[in-house]
Amino acid sequence: MERKEFIKTCGFACVGGTLLGAILQGCNGSKIISAEINHSDMVVPLAAFRDSNSFKKHVVVQNQQLKYPICVYRFSETAYTALLMRCTHQGAELQVFGDRLECPAHGSQFSSTGQVKNGPADANLRTFPITIANDQILISLK
Repeated sequence: MERKEFIKTCGFACVGGTLLGAILQGCNGSKIISAEINHSDMVVPLAAFRDSNSFKKHVVVQNQQLKYPICVYRFSETAYTALLMRCTHQGAELQVFGDRLECPAHGSQFSSTGQVKNGPADANLRTFPITIANDQILISLK
């Protein structure tokens, strides 16, 4: 194999590997749903966490009235956390990676409870009070 052909082949392999990684990262199992806002509460059905015979650990909830989505983590049947997916460093929208949220701009990481795990962000995420009623999660946006 000549040098040019080798470099060309390796280049295509690197590009293909990078694209495959990006595709697989996008398939991390996050469920994105649209939710209604009723008065000052965002309404999320508990069924959004059901997946065949198991439960999802989180769902991402959005509404056109909100600039950023909200990630809702499920810890148990009655314990949930709702986090605004806005980085406290410079305001970029966060991405969900299992039990952590990460900023694509500068790499800040936050736990599933909104605590800063890795900077440059130095403030925790905004959380919202949650109540559960009639098979629905009510996220107070006040």
